[in-house]
Order: sequence, then structure tokens, then C-alpha cells
Amino acid sequence: METEMIELEVNGVAVKVPKGSNLLVAAKAANVKIPTLCYHPDLKPGASCGICVVRQLVPSRTEPGKFVPSPKLLRACCTEAMPGMKIITHDPDIVQVRRTVLELILANHPNDCLQCPRSGSCELQALAADFGIREVPFPREVIHRDVDNSTPSIVLNPDKCIKCGRCADVCQNMQNVWALEFIGRGEKTVMAPAAGVKLAESPCIKCGQCSAHCPVGAIYENDETKKVWAALQDPEKTCLVQIAPAVRVAVGEAFGMKPGELTTGKIYAALRRLGFNKVFDTNFSADVTIMEEGTEFIKRFTKGGKLPLITSCCPAWTDWMEKYAPDFTENFSSAKSPQQMLSALAKTYWADKNKVDFKKVHVTSIMPCTAKKYEISRDEYMSSTGTQDTDVVLTTRELARMIKQAGIDFANLPEEKADDLLGAYTGAGTIFGVTGGVMEAALRTAYCLITKEAQPPAIEFTAVRGMDGVKTATIDIKGTKVNICVAHQMGNVEKVLDQVREDLKAGKKPRYDFIEVMACRGGCIGGGGQPCLATDAVRAQRTAGLYSDDEKSTLRMSHLNPEVQALYKDYLGSTAANGGQAVWNGRTLDGQRAASGTYFVFASDNMGQMRSVTKILIVR
Repeated sequence: METEMIELEVNGVAVKVPKGSNLLVAAKAANVKIPTLCYHPDLKPGASCGICVVRQLVPSRTEPGKFVPSPKLLRACCTEAMPGMKIITHDPDIVQVRRTVLELILANHPNDCLQCPRSGSCELQALAADFGIREVPFPREVIHRDVDNSTPSIVLNPDKCIKCGRCADVCQNMQNVWALEFIGRGEKTVMAPAAGVKLAESPCIKCGQCSAHCPVGAIYENDETKKVWAALQDPEKTCLVQIAPAVRVAVGEAFGMKPGELTTGKIYAALRRLGFNKVFDTNFSADVTIMEEGTEFIKRFTKGGKLPLITSCCPAWTDWMEKYAPDFTENFSSAKSPQQMLSALAKTYWADKNKVDFKKVHVTSIMPCTAKKYEISRDEYMSSTGTQDTDVVLTTRELARMIKQAGIDFANLPEEKADDLLGAYTGAGTIFGVTGGVMEAALRTAYCLITKEAQPPAIEFTAVRGMDGVKTATIDIKGTKVNICVAHQMGNVEKVLDQVREDLKAGKKPRYDFIEVMACRGGCIGGGGQPCLATDAVRAQRTAGLYSDDEKSTLRMSHLNPEVQALYKDYLGSTAANGGQAVWNGRTLDGQRAASGTYFVFASDNMGQMRSVTKILIVR
């Protein structure tokens, strides 16, 4: 369907824009950038700051045919462009209004920019520089409130809040969580969880979208770079690191590169120069996830197990499900996330192979996600060796800071490769970073496992791609119909779950067999730990980067990864999700061979419920 265009004037320049566009879009078409602060293209215009004011030229009442400036100022973010409009984006009065708004905000804002985590990427800081504000003519009054660092993922500093409302809008309308809202009136207004409780006591799912959308330093990731520096300087520790798929198409933005530019080899090189002993790739364990989750789906689908199977890679979704949809617990995949799989394998499989004491192994993971900081401390199966599998999680933003602190010229680093055993990956592992990627990777392998064919007729399942909040499709696997659904953003996810509930209530088979869920818009490429100021245009570039990596890969299906094949042959034995086999290497937690004797093996499900006890006799 062809988009209807309308014509108007901006500063005397005729422009055409799609019908329904706001004046910000019209100004951009005239190569004019109107300053904004509360506005974000992901969100409905809130018109709370008043910085984007413009003026319309209207017919003169005294001079026919002449247009004069209207005394009324319009907020460009929430004013729809209309045919024939004549807009002025700047004049002395408009510039002064914008300056005054900024000065009033700065009068109530801390002046500790040098210590602020958003220094250099702060939108308020940038606007103050653009307007040349060196002094504030209004009395300074900064109301001090306690910093909320109750969660392992994000920190809320109300002193820096400018009351733009972006974080609440994201939390309420995009994520449907409602952990943040405005409390109080007038100068006592503060952004906080309802009833003034701490974030840890609120419905917060740690997704970090509030931090990614905050224009200043009022909400930010819990910085743990000091912990990593300390580990790297400890001669007793063997420091391992893994990087998630989405990091490789975003970290370059911190160094002047374009969004979506693949920097995988440069990241490997940078991590070695930071001091890590071994560099692994989470894409490897994404391939393992497909082996586990794919076979789990096949078992459930062919043997009458609980459907739909729902993916379990996203910890923010896991948290949301436990709080808002506990009735879907049994639908949850029993497979760990790729992060936790790799860390567990690093401290067992890799440590065994290299004869390294797992107690001295320190695993750092670089993730696009703030919720991953929370995931590592969950109760179930996060301590395969008796110690925490993942020791520290850094976001993409934290990695960029560490590279800068070390003085590493990232853009000019040579391309290096990941280390063996846990470093090789397929294109299927790469696309885990985008919405629909987990589903597509699973379908590629599931098709082959079901049909015993070398590969699907078309290896790219394009029906699950794109930025639509909910994508559905029916996949034909040799006459077997598989109904799938992909959803991102928790507001969309709830709609999908309600559909399944409707089917079950009516006594029908659920309309979906397999559901992929990602909490963040676009999937991990739009994660809460990625570089700030992302828009759909930026997300599209990051997405294209991952698909490009997939297309260039020699191997594009997880089960063909030779290192994964070796892992199952030498160590795991078989896929273990949902009732498969588990193999014990006959060693104790400290790595020593178990002595002769009788041993009891206690097996529990993914929710920690005891299911069976087995007795094993070992004779040396």
C-alpha cells in the first residue's frame, strides 16, 4: 500500500512527509534538527520538557495574502504535520525559550558530570553545550535522595532525574511491568517504584530498558568493571571471558564505528590485551542451546509433552513469567541460557581438559543485557561445580569503558580468533542476538533431526524475522505442521500468552507449538546493556550485521558445529534437556577421582523439584 504524502513548508523550504508525521519528521526532511529531551521515537510523545517548541506562520488578519508568526508556540514532538503548514523552527524567541527550559532543568540538576556514568553520552549535557550554557541564572536547588542499588542489574539515582517520563513509559507501556512511576507533586515529584519501595521489592524484571532510554544518568547499569580488573590482576586466577552475539555489532559504536559493524575479531584481540587468559564465544553455547532446546521440543512435539514449549534464554522474560505468568512454568524449556551453559562448561569441561583447578577459574561474560547480572545469582543450576558458574557480567557499555581505560586503540586492532573448545560457532549461534533468531536456529536443526536430511529446503526461515512485535507462522516439515510464534517486548508477550490461555480454557489444542520470547525490542541487539540512544534504525543496522555474519558462515546449523559434536561425544554423552541422559566423569567437586563406594545421585527438574534418586557403585 502506497504511503500518502503531504506537503508543507519548514523555514521556507517545501518538504513532503508521510501523512501522520509530527513536526520533528518534517523538520528533518528540511535538514533541520529540532532539539528534544523527553522525546524518543520508541515512545508516544510526552511533551513534558518543552524544548522542541516551534512557531507556525498564519494568515495576517490585516494584510490579505501575508503570513505572520503566531504568538502560540507548538511542541513539535506532539504536533501533527498538516498540508500547507508553514513552520518556523527557530527565531530569537524560540531559542530563548529553549535556553530557559534548559537553565531551569540545570538549576535542579547535580553538577557532577565528570563522575556521571553518562558523561559523554548524556543528552542534557549535549544540549547545554549546543546552547553554550555556562551559567544558570536561577537559584540552584538539588534535592538529595538516596541512590537505589538494591538490584544486581540497575541503579536508580533520583537526584539526576529530569522528570522526562521516558523510563516510566518504557516500563509501563513497552514492557507492561509497571515498576516505575511518578510519585508526589510539584518539586517533590520523584520517579520510583510504587509506594516508594526499592527496585528489588518492585515488579522490576531487570531488563534495563529504563536505563537504555534515560537521557541522563538517572538510571544506569550496576558497574562491575572493578571486580573484573581485580580478577585480572590476581595471579592465582585463570580468567576466562565469553562474548554474546549482540555485543559484536554494537560495541564499535563507542569507538566511532557504525551500528551493525562486525567487530568480533577486534573484541577477541581487545579482551586478550585486557589480560584474559582465554577468550570464548557465547555463540558456541548458543549452538549447544539449540541441541538441548531443539531436542527437547522434538521430544515434546512427537511424544505428547507439554506444549507450547517456550524458550528460556532471556532472564528478564524468566523473571516476568515467574511474577506474572506462573501458569506457564511447565511450558518453559529446561535448558539453561547460553551464558550459563558456557560458564558451566568452562569450569567443568574446559577445566578438566586443561587440568586446571576449577576453583581458580574466573568467568566473565560480556552481555548486551542488564538482566544477565541478575541471572547468575539465581538459585537453580547456576553453580555446577559448587561455585557460581559466571563470576561477573559486564554489559556492552562496561566493556567499552574497560577498553578505553586500558588505552586500547580498538578501531585499529587486528582481527583475532576465539580459543578452542568453547570458541567455534555456526551462523545459527550468531542470530541468537535478534528477535526470531533462536526460533530460526532451532528450526534449522529440528528439521534435520526430524527428517534425517542434511539441511532444510530453505535454510533461512524468514517468516520469523522482522520487527513486528508478534510474528506467527506454520512450518511444514515433510507434511508435519509446526505452529510457531515469536514475540518481543513484554507487552506483546502477554497478548500471546492470553491467546494460549483462551485455547486451553476452551478445551482446544494450543494454537502454538513453539514460542520464542525476548524481553527487549528487537531482541538482544536492543538489550538494556547496549550503547544508549538506540532507535529502530540503529537496531535494524545491528540486526543486519548479525544476519550478514550468519550468511558468511561456512556452517549455519548448530548440530554441525565440530566443537559441539566433540563436546557431546567426549563429555556430555547426549542431549540432556527434558529427561535425557546425564554423564558423570567420576570426579568429585575438587576434580579428584571419586573413591570406591556407593553414591546416591539426586535428579531434579528445571524448577528444582526432586524427581528421582539413583544409586551408583564405583569399584576402583
